[in-house]
Amino acid sequence: MTTNKLRLGLVLGGDRPGWVERAQRAEELGFSYLGTGEHMMFHGPTGNALITLAAMAGVTTRVELVSTITLVPLYPPVVLAKMAANLDRLSNGRFILGVGVGGEFPTEFDACGVPVTERGARTNEALDVITKLWAGERMSYEGRFTRFTDGRLQPVPNDRPGQARPPIWVSGRKEAAMRRAARFGDAWLPYMYTPEQVASSAATVAALATEYGRPAPGTAVFAFTTMYADGEKARRIAAERVGGTYQQDFSKLGRYLIAGTPAECHRRVEEYADAGAGHVILAPACPADDVGSMMEEFAAELLG
Repeated sequence: MTTNKLRLGLVLGGDRPGWVERAQRAEELGFSYLGTGEHMMFHGPTGNALITLAAMAGVTTRVELVSTITLVPLYPPVVLAKMAANLDRLSNGRFILGVGVGGEFPTEFDACGVPVTERGARTNEALDVITKLWAGERMSYEGRFTRFTDGRLQPVPNDRPGQARPPIWVSGRKEAAMRRAARFGDAWLPYMYTPEQVASSAATVAALATEYGRPAPGTAVFAFTTMYADGEKARRIAAERVGGTYQQDFSKLGRYLIAGTPAECHRRVEEYADAGAGHVILAPACPADDVGSMMEEFAAELLG
């Protein structure tokens, strides 16, 4: 494929039979990343990203592990910093913290005692706390939501060549998320975006990063993906599966998905690469029984 510099990831859940074999097989096939998401409560069963990735770390050796995404405002920042650092060490420095604010299911915010209207401010402060704690220095912090005196996180995450902490990929769709990516992120990770939106938002993030005196973050894309030989079947199933997840009608929102025949999906991935994405995380949108065969199809078409 013309996108030979593109790094591809695969989203897998750790709550269904066969996940161990699929995680190992994804690594064998050459995927660069394994991702998994989370909710505390949602429309259907959902795991916890950090716990699932810790399990995947134990059955893989090379593939990087990215939370897609961690709902940062629902965690005390010191707890999240500790869990992420521990996961990074257990995986020998393979963890990437994917960051999101959530809000599409307010019940989980109520259940966690977090006002949904504070999710952005809490996430920004949490990222400030987490990145400072990961440096390993003794510190105090006096913020709006977080306060402690003379504390130190030990042990800290693994050292990386040219980077002292796990990468942070900031997800979202709106300008506040773009600004968060510019301030804290190593990559901007939009979802439900067309290639045109990816290119435009990446330019915005780069300009905002300049304001913070930081280099422009890289660009990744999270995309629900459905690939069948029958393209119409793929588009129908993609709309049904994603629509069921978000309780919305996706029958006319196919432009936000990668769905169709192998050749059609290949072209769409190339469009994201041409828009500036260096990483595409594919989230299979299909019945559970088809995930294994679909990941094989992804690899044959996109990694060959």
